[in-house]
Amino acid sequence: MKYYINKIVNTDLETATQNITEELQKEGFGIVTQFDVNKALKEKLDVDFRQYRILGACNPQYALKAITTEDKIGVILPCNVMLQEKDEGIEIAIVNPSVMVNSIDNLAMKSLAKTIFSRLEIALKRL
Repeated sequence: MKYYINKIVNTDLETATQNITEELQKEGFGIVTQFDVNKALKEKLDVDFRQYRILGACNPQYALKAITTEDKIGVILPCNVMLQEKDEGIEIAIVNPSVMVNSIDNLAMKSLAKTIFSRLEIALKRL
């Protein structure tokens, strides 16, 4: 099992960001962080890099359940969504929380991660 799921969409970065944000919202996730990697690399290192963006997606209900089930889970929250420029379009990749919690000895957390993953997967498939 891979640590991410992905899909390439034939659009620009801004449209892809808007579209995945809307699909995630339908599944109860909001975007709580946004990191523009190419912009940061240009500002900090004067490096030109392809368009690369990381979104932090959070479903508050799932976040509360996760934190109350496993109090250290915050080290892997929120769920990251990566968008990057490719020759064939914009690749969108979303973390697979089921893989991320494999090393946790907590069956309730593993079950919750599967539920969260299914919602993330639904959002990506609708694109």
